[in-house]
Amino acid sequence: MDLRDFQARMRELYGAKDAARGREATFMYLIEEVGELAEACREPDKHDLPGEFADVLAWLTSLANLHGIDLAQAAIAKYPVLCPRCGASPCVCATKP
Repeated sequence: MDLRDFQARMRELYGAKDAARGREATFMYLIEEVGELAEACREPDKHDLPGEFADVLAWLTSLANLHGIDLAQAAIAKYPVLCPRCGASPCVCATKP
């Protein structure tokens, strides 16, 4: 399954619930899941790390659906074959500390 298929699946499964919940509440659920992912990254043996990544992707996708954003299209536009900052592949931008 690719990102576009996943986004369509989330829309089919949860679109009505997401619309009823609204953008603000959906955003808050996304942030909550990001926090759970942070915990799982710190202590992967105590958490379902792959599951937490999947939860973040699902809530991000739900939020994108509410905003009418095609995530695959947005990702390709923002991150083409070359780094959008330095224009190289692989990226040669200075790394942050």
